[in-house]
Amino acid sequence: MYWYTCGKGSTNLVLIHGWALNAEIWNLVIPNLSKHFRLHLVDLPGYGRSKVCTEFTIKGLAKQLIPFLPTQSIVLGWSLGGLVAMQIALIHPELLSGVITVASSPKFIATESWPGIKINILKNFQHYVHKNLQKAIERFLVLQTLGSKKDSIDILMLKQAIFSQPIPSISVLNNGLKILSITDIRKELPLIQLPFLRIYGSLDSLVPRYVVPIIDDIIPSSPSIVIEKAAHAPFISHSDRFCEHVINFLDLVGY
Repeated sequence: MYWYTCGKGSTNLVLIHGWALNAEIWNLVIPNLSKHFRLHLVDLPGYGRSKVCTEFTIKGLAKQLIPFLPTQSIVLGWSLGGLVAMQIALIHPELLSGVITVASSPKFIATESWPGIKINILKNFQHYVHKNLQKAIERFLVLQTLGSKKDSIDILMLKQAIFSQPIPSISVLNNGLKILSITDIRKELPLIQLPFLRIYGSLDSLVPRYVVPIIDDIIPSSPSIVIEKAAHAPFISHSDRFCEHVINFLDLVGY
């Protein structure tokens, strides 16, 4: 498991990336956050520099990370990584002092009563992954930045992160898409009793802002923040504002 540690702060903050990417995605926020936290950057199993795990489920990914967690960490997960962070909080809350999810959801797939990703979009990505892996990833990056005024810059930074390390295999990417398509932890969400911050982008097409008040009702103890004019990667498009919210979370945790 690739695990890189840096930063001068006394509070441990574990950063978990999303589908198709790796820990390089956090490069823009490291200088700011490292002044306040001891940062732990991880490549999920099968991504970047980490080997593939045998149990490729949301619980399996969470279990792979748990042995590496410093005591009383805050886990911050983006998109698919947010599902992993929530799962860790459900399995071993005693190991954590708080949870932050970014552009994530307890259920990613849309239904009539739940805003999310249309299932046919994920199926199309599975098709493209088999047909042309690099183009499939590039299509996904475009979808993540739709609406952002800096979309071309955001895409460039996402590309630099993903292609700076080994690209995940077709199997790993398909398993990740499967996790996104079948995972539904809405019923378990209220069981998370830790300080729990949720950050969203107002222009996110993958986790639409319309889902935010619904999740607010499911877990009213968890504050939510919607960053205006941000899409699916607010830590890139609005890095200063994003870091400000993460640093302020220390007050909620009690540090």
